[in-house]
Amino acid sequence: MNFPKRQNFQAAAADKPLIIVGSKNPVKIACTESAFTEVFKQNFLVNGINASSLVSDQPKGDQETFKGAKNRALNSKSIFPEADYWVGIEGGISEDDLGMCAFAWIYVENKNGLSGKAKTGTFYIPEGVAKLVRGGMELGHADDQFFTKENSKQSGGSVGLLTQGVLDRERYYHQAIILALIPFLNEKLYLS
Repeated sequence: MNFPKRQNFQAAAADKPLIIVGSKNPVKIACTESAFTEVFKQNFLVNGINASSLVSDQPKGDQETFKGAKNRALNSKSIFPEADYWVGIEGGISEDDLGMCAFAWIYVENKNGLSGKAKTGTFYIPEGVAKLVRGGMELGHADDQFFTKENSKQSGGSVGLLTQGVLDRERYYHQAIILALIPFLNEKLYLS
């Protein structure tokens, strides 16, 4: 892959740690930057790249969704090994006796090989959206069709639509990213 701005990243990152997010989704990039800045109380250079999740477009269950997040981070690392951190965020769905719920997994790895992971809270989606997902549609596309929206996953997402903007996708992921950073705040506890 050709990265015409690679020198720009390296020059800008000379005084700031570089984080590569395994997605170009502006929501995922923004929540990564805000969570890292809050946790470490410093500025970071954060950029997203298209990194494959190597899972289905709509992951189902914890195992597949976590694998997608980890793959996005590790594929980002293989594409852009000069970074200090790599972040994968993958949204998934699962079903139980109560209905279909949505959630996301976060996977973070640093240049020393330390990793952290966390899962967002879960919430149940309306049956009308669930039917579209069961029919083979990705949740974001199902939301767009059901709620007559366009590209909602790059703004508030399902959580934003269903909470009527009280909790948007960026804030929803933000807390889980902070939780995924626990090992980096407590390295001695997690390196053993």
